[in-house]
Amino acid sequence: MSLLLSWSRGLFGPRGGSLSVPANKTSCAFSTSPVAAGAGKSKTQMATLLRKAQEARAKAKTGPRKGKGPHSEFWPRIRVLRQDMFISAPPALRMGRLRHLRHWTIHRAWQLYRRNVKAAFETERQRIYAGMYWACEELRRTQWPANRPEGYLYRASQEKKGVWKTPSVIPIEYTRYQTETPPLVPWNHDWKRMQ
Repeated sequence: MSLLLSWSRGLFGPRGGSLSVPANKTSCAFSTSPVAAGAGKSKTQMATLLRKAQEARAKAKTGPRKGKGPHSEFWPRIRVLRQDMFISAPPALRMGRLRHLRHWTIHRAWQLYRRNVKAAFETERQRIYAGMYWACEELRRTQWPANRPEGYLYRASQEKKGVWKTPSVIPIEYTRYQTETPPLVPWNHDWKRMQ
């Protein structure tokens, strides 16, 4: 204990304030800190000592785990999988004022283009729907053939009798208007042919 106290007095001075290098190198033999071990050495030797100390710490961290045994042979693959499976959110965009203005302009132009495409699509869909509606209305108001009542052609166009001729033909009930969403019931397995 007295050796340690005398060594620390020699290293830090009589009051413990300023750092002074001891005259003899044997007093640093008991220390494990890189500063004390490298007292009186050049900067390159100190850098080498620091690097070796960091490597020793890194080796100590990757050694066998306490109470758990060594890692398996697949540990590098498992570590890569863990890193790739749970990807953290990318950092926020840090842009200058002009770059942000360019980004905002391009973004607004893209949104405007998408809005115009969607509006054109909706207009075309409304035009097609209106055409079907007015065609059905024309069939509903037409009285033809002469011996049939008004609306006969509309009712005949909506009937499904006699549409299927052979068992291999898919019934007309399964045809539907083209939409962007799938049907609620894709296939009715309990379907029986009408008599």
